[in-house]
Order: sequence, then C-alpha cells, then structure tokens
Amino acid sequence: NSGQRLDRRVAAAYEKMYNAALKDGATLTPCSGYRSYERQEKNYNRKVDFYKGQGYSEQEAKKEAATRIMQPGSSEHNLGYAMDIVCADSWFKDTKEFKWLMENAQDYGFILRYPEDKQKITGVIYEPWHWRYVGVETAKQLKESGLVLEEYLGVAK
Repeated sequence: NSGQRLDRRVAAAYEKMYNAALKDGATLTPCSGYRSYERQEKNYNRKVDFYKGQGYSEQEAKKEAATRIMQPGSSEHNLGYAMDIVCADSWFKDTKEFKWLMENAQDYGFILRYPEDKQKITGVIYEPWHWRYVGVETAKQLKESGLVLEEYLGVAK
C-alpha cells in the first residue's frame, strides 16, 4: 500500500519479507521500486547536470553520475526487481532495519546490491538502501559466498 511498484513476482516476495520484518520490530519502508525509463533518464540527467555545474566535463560528469544513478535502461529499477528501502533514521546502515535485512533478506530472495567493500567491482557507490531480488536460492548462494552479482555471473570489471 505504499504506492511503490515492483514486478509482481518480486512484489510478493517483498511483501513476505516486509511482514516478517514487522514481526521482528523492523519496518522496511519502501521508498523507490519500479521506475520508468523516462523517470530514470530525468534522474540521471539531473545528476549529470549537477556534476557539470561542479566543473566536470560532459564525459567526466556522465561517468561520475553513473556511480550514483544508473543510466536509463540499465537500472534494476527499470526492471521492477529492486527496492530502495529507507526508514526514518538518517543513516540507514545504522538501523535495526538494515541489520534485519543483512541477517534475513536472502531468505526472501533479496541481496544488498551495492556493498561498501565491492564498489570497485560494481562501479556503484555503497547503497545500503538498495535491495535487489534474485530469488531465494541465488540470494542464499551470494550471501554464503560473499560475492556480488557481477562476480557470481562472471561479468566483474
């Protein structure tokens, strides 16, 4: 009932995870799920413009923006497979919600997509709020192995 959308298979898994977290006293407030190509394009272009305003060249601004906002058509949000999860606290990584996710998300098919120690591999800044659905089996394998999706799929940079 948040107004956020996901692929219907992912939405069912998210709802189960959300309800389980609630039972444990953690509220996994959905912030941003599915995004249209047009919305992703606006978000990305706004970030590029921000960096150009900081004195970056067009190419440098695009490169820097892509570490924070995926280019349109390449975002997991465009697929409806990712949810940005936030709570009232300013530092999500220091919340009980984040701790709950780190301990339990794989049981519902979700992974922390952009961990702090894998930024060079993912090419994306640490995003403790960005959780991606990959299915329960794959999520458990990734959690156990410590790999990120790029490593698991053999496409790491």
